[in-house]
Amino acid sequence: MSLTHTFGLLTHPDEQWEAIRKESESVTRLYTGHVLLLALIPALAGFIGTTQVGWQIGDGQVTRLSVDSALSLSVLFYAAMLAGIFILGKFIDFFAATYDAADQAPRGVTMAAYTATPMFLIGVIAAYPNIWVNMLAGLVAIAYAVYLLYEGLPILMKIPEERGFMFATAVLTVGLVMFVALLAISVVIWSVGIGPIYVS
Repeated sequence: MSLTHTFGLLTHPDEQWEAIRKESESVTRLYTGHVLLLALIPALAGFIGTTQVGWQIGDGQVTRLSVDSALSLSVLFYAAMLAGIFILGKFIDFFAATYDAADQAPRGVTMAAYTATPMFLIGVIAAYPNIWVNMLAGLVAIAYAVYLLYEGLPILMKIPEERGFMFATAVLTVGLVMFVALLAISVVIWSVGIGPIYVS
């Protein structure tokens, strides 16, 4: 059912959030049926794009990564996505009591996983690593993910819309902080030698 929800969220999100709430998937089932598969899309596309296609700034030389370097970075990126969904989900569960969620069942990981769906799907664009195309596609995916968050959180957590808005804003803030933390961790990892290795 997870992949059915994936496409349903793109066409009729309100109905799909209701269906997701009624199903109450376990975290294990959610990961095996949704997160593990969809998170592969940006990781594999990024690997292909950086090793086979490469990118170019202006009229400069086409730059690519070595296969070993791209593979290690793709694996780390994949692991970071899996961990990020889980951690953000636990934050959502933690906030649920503060915002008086009527349903106390832990649904945070479900919320985080399905909200990230547009970013997983648009990750296929990484196979063509053009900075402007990737930025535009990324902005569209992020905008729709934010829409899903604000639209789905009151439905999934059974809270009034006005509280849902504040709740979703708190979750969005945590997500942005996690993104900045990920960038900082990336710098640390690169400094110990697990950085990109370029080939011409």
